[in-house]
Amino acid sequence: MSRLVDRIYESAFVPDLWPEILVKLAQLGGAMSGWLYISNGNAVRWTASSEEARADLRPLMESGQFTRLERLKRLLRAKQTGFVADHTLYSSLEEMGNDPAYRDMLYPRGMGFAAGLAIVLPTGDDMAIALERAYDQGPVPPAVIESLNAVHPHLARASFVAARLQLERARAASQALALLGIPALVFADNGKVLGANHLIEALSGFILWRAKDRIALSDAGADALLRDAIATADQDDAPSVRSFPVRNAGSAMIAHVVPIRGSARDILFRCAAMLMLTPVTRPEAPPADLIRSLFDLTPAEARVARGLAAGQTVKDMAAESGTSAHTVRSHVKVVLAKTGYGRQSDVVALLNGLRPPGFANDA
Repeated sequence: MSRLVDRIYESAFVPDLWPEILVKLAQLGGAMSGWLYISNGNAVRWTASSEEARADLRPLMESGQFTRLERLKRLLRAKQTGFVADHTLYSSLEEMGNDPAYRDMLYPRGMGFAAGLAIVLPTGDDMAIALERAYDQGPVPPAVIESLNAVHPHLARASFVAARLQLERARAASQALALLGIPALVFADNGKVLGANHLIEALSGFILWRAKDRIALSDAGADALLRDAIATADQDDAPSVRSFPVRNAGSAMIAHVVPIRGSARDILFRCAAMLMLTPVTRPEAPPADLIRSLFDLTPAEARVARGLAAGQTVKDMAAESGTSAHTVRSHVKVVLAKTGYGRQSDVVALLNGLRPPGFANDA
């Protein structure tokens, strides 16, 4: 038991240990497998004790069916401190057997009874652990629940520590950018702000603070792009950086949404992305390298964008680059789409106001 408790606390710092812990909990509870589920109302994260268990759960998780299962809802609503036997969540075994979670998912796999645990994390997320027993073992006996509850306080403390650590990392990241003069905030995969520096908090003309630690951009078009960036930040095929202009009363800034992936992510709690704002203030055509980095343009698209800012015509740019006017027009359309504008004059006004710190002008 002491070894299991040690590993539980290690998981607060090493999230990859959770499958191993689920294996140990399943053994302690006489279960076939175990899984851990985190939900913030929109996004879902989960893991399981083995690859076989993960393969069983994956279709349900990816389809969204799992979040609608009655058993899970009852476990979360019960608000029990510690593990509970699942049959106690129903008025009878007959009612439990009519639940699609049992009838369609568990019974066909030889399972039918479980010990479950629900914890509300400091971030507001719901965490649930279920240890699935074989159907022919019958309901989970009180002695098993007692054994599992001996480790419940450690599971609760470790999950709280993990969530708190991630919150502190988020705040530290935003404060570090403040030292570089960059307004920034970090948000979770449901859009909740986890940490923000004083520079971005001061941009009241661009940032609107909402209830429950949410934000919106005052520019409706930019806000729609931000909402989409938040919704897709968790997808592996999403762009590495999303950049777009944010306008307010004749002035503008460039918003950059940078997904946080890899080791910075955690099964219990995730920093999804960082929002940074770049000021637009300089009255001259910016260098192509800066334009390219801000809007994820190709080198050719960046040259066309700078040409527009410098007042060149399509014919001029085609002659200079040795390409056709049709090709240049195609690049112009892409530049308009990536900068979020519908007119060339708006793009010219935006690019002529960019301040490129650390870049030399490339005439």
